[in-house]
Amino acid sequence: MRKFHDDAREMQISEAELASLTAELDEAHHETLSHMVDSGTSWNLSMEGPPAREGFSRRSFLTRSSLFAAGGLLVATTGAGASTLPRLTRTEPLDIGGHRVAPAPLDVRVAALAASLENLAVSTYGSALTAAKAGKLGTVPSAVATFVETAMAQHQDHAAAWNAIIVSAGFDRVTAPNAPIGASVARAFAKVTDVPGVALLALSLEEAAAATYLEAIGVLGAHQAIETAATIQPVEMQ
Repeated sequence: MRKFHDDAREMQISEAELASLTAELDEAHHETLSHMVDSGTSWNLSMEGPPAREGFSRRSFLTRSSLFAAGGLLVATTGAGASTLPRLTRTEPLDIGGHRVAPAPLDVRVAALAASLENLAVSTYGSALTAAKAGKLGTVPSAVATFVETAMAQHQDHAAAWNAIIVSAGFDRVTAPNAPIGASVARAFAKVTDVPGVALLALSLEEAAAATYLEAIGVLGAHQAIETAATIQPVEMQ
């Protein structure tokens, strides 16, 4: 789905090939799903949390900041520009016994960003299905619709895995798409008029998420959180 004619904008893949790739993608997802969920639900972290892993290179990360999601993760790790990150609320009061509760640890902030990106992917794929059903994308091959439905379901599972980490740390689930990034995606989606346009937008989302998770592996401290990122990242790449 990466190649298109510049003039006719025809997808350079057959429906049979796309259907086969979608089946392989779904198989890979379900092979790792139970392990991913187990990692998230068994995760536990002190309020202060572990330090970021040594070897994280901010300069290296900046070279990838052209991907909007990777740029968002940089904000998460530096603590700057908090408005870019999802708002985290605790399941318990902020003050316990007159003492201020420590802010969310790094792993939880990264998990919140990841959950919001997964929610954004679900929302975007859902918008694509709605537009297709309304006839706004021209003729939509059945294999394309199947891929979109499959990818959307997988992103829902990924969001659930990240939210398991967030909830286990004492915070409420992140259920909304990432608002600042979502605004950019919405503007891009408004210009989409055909299936190749949807494919290119989806490709950008998947590549950005995959790049973010790759960087997250070097930032996260808890073993289970690292496993979640490492398990999801190859599926996003595929």
